Amino acid sequence: MTTVAEEIRAEMVANVLEIVAAEGTQVVDGDTVVLLESMKMEIPVLAEAAGTVTSIAVAAGDVVQGGDLIAVIELGGSVGAVGSASPR
Repeated sequence: MTTVAEEIRAEMVANVLEIVAAEGTQVVDGDTVVLLESMKMEIPVLAEAAGTVTSIAVAAGDVVQGGDLIAVIELGGSVGAVGSASPR
C-alpha cells in the first residue's frame, strides 16, 4: 500500500509565528497548519487536502526561506471534529 503525502513548503521568507496544527492533528482542506509573519502581515499556511499532520519541520520563532519544508500531511482517512485545526 502506498501512502500519499502532501509536503507544505514556504512560499517566501517569513518568521514562523505559531504552529496551529500539531503532529497527529487531523485537518481538512483549508485548515490553517502554521501561521507565518512577513512584513508585519500574518500569513496562514493552509492544508490543501484532508489528512493527518505527520510532521512539523519548523518551530515558532524559526525563519523560513522560500521552498523550505514546513509540514507533511498524510492524505486520506476519515476526519473527525476532535483534534481538527480550525481555519483562522
